[in-house]
Amino acid sequence: MSKLFSRIGRRRAVEGAGAAVVVLGLLLWWLLPLGDDPPSGTITFSTGTRAGVYQKYGELLRAELRKDMPGLKVRLMTSAGSQENVERVASGEADFTIAAADAVETYKLLDRPGADRLRGVARLYDDYVQLVVPSDSDIQSVADLRGKRVAIGLPNSGVRLIATRLLKAAGIDPETDITPRSDGIDTGPERLGHGIDAFFWSGGLPTDGLRRIAETSAFRFVPISEDLVAELHDQGGATRYYRATNIPESAYPTVQNGATVPTLAVANLLMTRADMDPRLTEWLTRTVLDSRDGIGAHVHSAQLVDLRTAIYTDPLELHEGARRYYRSVKP
Repeated sequence: MSKLFSRIGRRRAVEGAGAAVVVLGLLLWWLLPLGDDPPSGTITFSTGTRAGVYQKYGELLRAELRKDMPGLKVRLMTSAGSQENVERVASGEADFTIAAADAVETYKLLDRPGADRLRGVARLYDDYVQLVVPSDSDIQSVADLRGKRVAIGLPNSGVRLIATRLLKAAGIDPETDITPRSDGIDTGPERLGHGIDAFFWSGGLPTDGLRRIAETSAFRFVPISEDLVAELHDQGGATRYYRATNIPESAYPTVQNGATVPTLAVANLLMTRADMDPRLTEWLTRTVLDSRDGIGAHVHSAQLVDLRTAIYTDPLELHEGARRYYRSVKP
């Protein structure tokens, strides 16, 4: 009888060990669903201007990707912003980028080359339009920009796209009613009051290029009224991605002095092309979501990246690799 119990005990021990192996295997499959070896190779990521949020986010994401995929080389390319970024990915000059939803939709509506190949990876965070003037300026609204020297962003930038639309909605011809300048966030803050009377910027909050000068320079934000945003939104097409909101008082506390500023916001999308390797895209999507807190410690707007909203990449269809990732983490 004791031998029988011994055999039963050994059999149960073996069965228990087998079950443990199965559980361990399932656990590893859950934690590492992307394959045994990380993808490798080289990809090009188009970012933005050097003092902008896209550039900083790209640098930090590259560092996170290096941890997860040591064999993957990520080459960063600075750019004018959203419009150039979309074109670069569509043409194959870049593999991944960040662009505002209105710039993506504009490219698609114009049926530009490669528009049908564009795919979404994740919705990241919102860009806020920031219209900046010296603190003693007489400019109180977008309409007051008439006759002024106004930086409307670099050519082929997302800022230029939004600034032009806002000016037209306010009844201002960007070519004849103002003296347009092409300064971006890299030069606009320094030239404010010394060559330009106002400048537009669209970016995550806060933007380093503004935060750095907020401690030493006297400037303020011009409100962009809800009525003006509603007028733009009602035009449809790409402007349907604009929404009225406020710059929170915490964005630039030394400038805002506890006050919010009415403005408009538009979502940013991480994007690629349909022909990008699904497995690599799945790994990259995972890194983007898993590194939110690490990147967000340095780029405040990145803290808003959220699994529940990242999947909504309208107007872009999700890339197959990104879709695989979201399915793997679906509760």
